[in-house]
Amino acid sequence: MSTSQLRLSHHAPGISNVRHRSTPCTTALCSQFLGRQPCKPSSSSSRPQVSCRISRRTGVKVQAIDAAQPFDYEHRLQTILDNEKKLKVGIVGFGTFGQFLAKRLVSKGHRVLATSRTSYDEVARKIGVEFYQDPDDFCEEHPEVVLLASSILSTESVLRSLPIPRLKRNTLFVDVLSVKVFPKQLLLSCLPPEVDILCTHPMFGPDSGKGSWSGLNFMYEKVRIGDDPRKQKRVDALLQFFADEGCRMVEMSCEEHDRQAASTQFVTHTVGRMLGAMELRSTEINTRGFEALLNLVNNTANDSFDLYYGLFLYNRNATDELERLEQAFDIVKKQLLGRLHDIARNQIFPDGMAPAQTTTTTTSVPNLSQPALPSGNTNSQHSSPLLLPSGESKVLQ
Repeated sequence: MSTSQLRLSHHAPGISNVRHRSTPCTTALCSQFLGRQPCKPSSSSSRPQVSCRISRRTGVKVQAIDAAQPFDYEHRLQTILDNEKKLKVGIVGFGTFGQFLAKRLVSKGHRVLATSRTSYDEVARKIGVEFYQDPDDFCEEHPEVVLLASSILSTESVLRSLPIPRLKRNTLFVDVLSVKVFPKQLLLSCLPPEVDILCTHPMFGPDSGKGSWSGLNFMYEKVRIGDDPRKQKRVDALLQFFADEGCRMVEMSCEEHDRQAASTQFVTHTVGRMLGAMELRSTEINTRGFEALLNLVNNTANDSFDLYYGLFLYNRNATDELERLEQAFDIVKKQLLGRLHDIARNQIFPDGMAPAQTTTTTTSVPNLSQPALPSGNTNSQHSSPLLLPSGESKVLQ
């Protein structure tokens, strides 16, 4: 009830009549506890009250109070609705990312189980997760949702080692890998047809999602979801968890995801690792652009090389993007050296004295192993000075 609450307490004899003076009671509550039709309100008083006539048989008294009680009908109904949204989630692979998701799930009231080849008993206990190192024990707990959070490289062996027959046949399998076509095909080939499959990719991690998830992309594809309304409700409840956390929900096929991710995520990791190999260091005169590069290096350095290698090996589009990255670097390099070559030739052949057959463009590049010499001079022992725009000179051997 929203305004007038009922409390049952042992008192003198029972109830034969109950009458509200202002606020009606809930029909279901009256019928359940009093076995009679709901009371009708009276306008004689603005304060919620209950008067009753006590019989000598039941020893129960009804009183009106304003505080909500656990047996309140609306409270119990809301509790039932809330519990229907809570899931029993089993996480396979309790590493950094598995723990990252588990903390948020537990904080929202979901029951979380976990299994992993490495023992994480103490970590799981602190988070509020039930940890089972034996996968048989884990599966016998019958999680509604099995969330695969293992590394890309180990996913196939981990999945094939799970005693899937010990799970319920209507279990929902969810993967959170950074590549999507590979786990989609793997799950379809390894799991029984009655098992549901949801492929997802939270486009964030423990670093970028350390605080709020608001505005962060969450990609998903309902690969195989049964027609049973309970199955539909379950997958919707899981997706709603991420939506409630503020994620931008993006429904997309796994094939399209890999095509786009190769030119975004893989290129980002590649550039970050290249800059990391250069050992960039912060300076006293950092620009905002350079700060962004340092942040990129730090973010990619926190991810394992196995993750980066998995992005390359299990996304067929990654090789094409790597070649495009190399070609783009060559183009920029040729533009720089081509411009420098033009300046050098103009200084060597002033006033239009350059050989007529020589034509350079901004994209041409000299042969760095055998620099061009003036026409008619093929002696490799001769050297020509290269005058740089600053006035400094360097000898081309």
